[in-house]
Amino acid sequence: MKARVLLALLWLLPIPAQAADSAWVQATASGFEARLVTDQATCPALHTAGGDVAMTVRAPANGNFPLVCAAAIPSGTTTATVADIALPLPVADPQRILVLGDTGCRIKGAALQACNDPAQWPFPQLAAAAASLKPDLVIHVGDYLYRESACPPGNAGCAGSPWGDNWVTWQADFYTPAAPLLAAAPIVLVRGNHEDCSRAGPGWERLQGPGVAEPCTVHDPLYTVALGGLTLAVLDDAVSNETELDRATARIYAEELAGLAKAPSPANAPIWLLHHRPTWAAITGPLGIPVGGNLTLMQASAINAARGAPLIPRNVALMLSGHIHSFESINYTKGVPPQIVAGNGGDDLLVTPKNLRGTQFIGHAGVKVTDGLSVGGFGFLLMTREGTGWTIDLYDSAGGKTRTCRFTAGKPGRLDCPA
Repeated sequence: MKARVLLALLWLLPIPAQAADSAWVQATASGFEARLVTDQATCPALHTAGGDVAMTVRAPANGNFPLVCAAAIPSGTTTATVADIALPLPVADPQRILVLGDTGCRIKGAALQACNDPAQWPFPQLAAAAASLKPDLVIHVGDYLYRESACPPGNAGCAGSPWGDNWVTWQADFYTPAAPLLAAAPIVLVRGNHEDCSRAGPGWERLQGPGVAEPCTVHDPLYTVALGGLTLAVLDDAVSNETELDRATARIYAEELAGLAKAPSPANAPIWLLHHRPTWAAITGPLGIPVGGNLTLMQASAINAARGAPLIPRNVALMLSGHIHSFESINYTKGVPPQIVAGNGGDDLLVTPKNLRGTQFIGHAGVKVTDGLSVGGFGFLLMTREGTGWTIDLYDSAGGKTRTCRFTAGKPGRLDCPA
């Protein structure tokens, strides 16, 4: 109790964002990589038990960002530090995977989230609680930076907040509150729509992108992360329009999904498809009816179905997304693998229907929800391997367990979330 009171009091103090070093380990197309943001003029060495590794310049300093450095984590590394920061190292076959998304604090025009109030923006508390569970790996399903315009004068809820695509804002919205989590485990970073090139895309590419740092690319190619008995496929769907069909973009996604169907997976390991905008998920429509669907992503699946392929490749066992600010667990017809939505990490929440059976999808998806549910409130989830399946524990922002679900592997798999 005393610790919670102290935490609440600390929120009342103005904490200026500093250009201090931030370091983390993230998955890329070529393996896990150490990254560092530093106000130093040159990149330091990455110190490992096997010897020093030179970090290279990922992006030089400019008016908005300090220097960004990177270095591949050598295979077999047992310890690694950079700039006196101890780095978490990849686990070959992770057993505890933490999932969260949509974590930033929204300040845009009239949409003013109270970033200074932990009840309204609990991501710092949530990240600390999540780190205390000691995951082997963290998956963030996208949307990191929501502070797009200045806090109006006299608004105590967001007073003192930085804004715009710059390092001070990235620190305030993600790197400072996420520091305990980044120190706890390597992270897989999915690009969200808030990281498209018209918003925080340039910062995304410099800091977190899986490919080159500059210039901002509209679409980062799909890549896979091999994790022993599991493979993660990371799809960038940041610009996939829900309600207006973008045929050119749909063709790109279709080709990437078709390639994924042919991708070799170690020991035929199941694939989890990670992407920010879910293809078939639900929000609240008229009269409380669940409605949803992403026209561009559905078109990508339809293109492959017209070629005789399944809507989603058969080697995909599970889909993980964010974008909808709630937790959702959904099972489908048509052989489509189940979907988890974990978009309740910090930004303003959506109220979604508790029962998602009968969700009405826009367009002609041909896919129906056999059963599904949503759970409200801020939070995150921890997936723990048990045999061939996974136990999924849902937590609130203070780290209290609220519900337990189960993912049973198969073709397709199944999600069950008993009351």
